[in-house]
Amino acid sequence: MIIRGISKLTLLDFPGHIACTVFTGGCNFRCPYCHNAGLVLDAPEYPEIPEDEFFDFLESRKNKLEGVCITGGEPTLNSGLPEFIKKIKQAGFNVKLDTNGYLPDVLESLIKSGDLDMIAMDIKNSPEKYALTAGLDEAHFDLEKIKRSVEMIKNSGIAYEFRTTVARPFHELSDMTRIGEWLAGPSPYFIQNYKESAEPLCFKEHKDLHPAPYSEDELTAFLDEVKKYLPNAHVRGRED
Repeated sequence: MIIRGISKLTLLDFPGHIACTVFTGGCNFRCPYCHNAGLVLDAPEYPEIPEDEFFDFLESRKNKLEGVCITGGEPTLNSGLPEFIKKIKQAGFNVKLDTNGYLPDVLESLIKSGDLDMIAMDIKNSPEKYALTAGLDEAHFDLEKIKRSVEMIKNSGIAYEFRTTVARPFHELSDMTRIGEWLAGPSPYFIQNYKESAEPLCFKEHKDLHPAPYSEDELTAFLDEVKKYLPNAHVRGRED
């Protein structure tokens, strides 16, 4: 397992748990507003943290930390992920996986292993604008992989959430309608407002784009629309 970074304490990344966050490098998406551009495009430039060093850290935090959030980049690209998760579980910690859902076979195997305690999957946009928002060529993008992962997660019996990071100009009210129609039901769903970053991926690969956050009123409109279909929807970080 190639680890490119560790955040030693988080109260946000793993809901209900005091946790640490592990960052992997590389991604099969190129979302123009991604704020982890370095991990996506230049992962080898980040020093690799040895697994032994990470597990020594976990051992030192027993009875202080409850879980580990694995994020990226896209963690499912890493062939060492299943064994890494198993070792975390054997060490006595809960595991949350963040994923874009584009490798459903890997996700299925992880779910069947019984080693995941929570999954958070990014829903990039409405089906019609998914490839655009993921920064990929629509002709070669397979939306069925995303749909398969969504249904798999819904039926996994594991705690989960879906979430959409909204960034101008990629998301409109009509997109919230389509996302709601697609995911309709009791699934936990979060709208996350884009946070301006010093170097989002667009600065390197999409220099003509200028992503920006939405206003609080616009976020409320998005939420009101999606709640018609997803009653457990919220704007991340605020009481609704």
